[in-house]
Amino acid sequence: QVQLVESGGGLAQPGGSLTLSCAASGFTFSSASMSWARQAPGKGLEWVSGTSANSIITYYADSVKGRFTISRDNAKNTLYLQMNSLKPGDTALYYCATGLRATTKQNGYWGQGTQVTVSS
Repeated sequence: QVQLVESGGGLAQPGGSLTLSCAASGFTFSSASMSWARQAPGKGLEWVSGTSANSIITYYADSVKGRFTISRDNAKNTLYLQMNSLKPGDTALYYCATGLRATTKQNGYWGQGTQVTVSS
């Protein structure tokens, strides 16, 4: 079965850093475009970043551009999101998903999410 399992969330100070991981199984990860999306309390899903199967092409939402970096290790079936210069507005449940710009859980495969809280 297809599985996407996020980890690495937690509490960070404003200006701090966290690295999220997504372990994939049950499909050909190396052939799949992947995304990170997030959902803050009372808000809808917000696409954050996406990367092509070969990792050459990457896209970022304006809200995180210059602060977050998406990467992947296809040999380990793992997707990463390096989050630097964190802001309170980054507080959300973060999901990994298949697709380059995953914005709805009606499409593709999604993990269970990992919570990121940025607070002083």
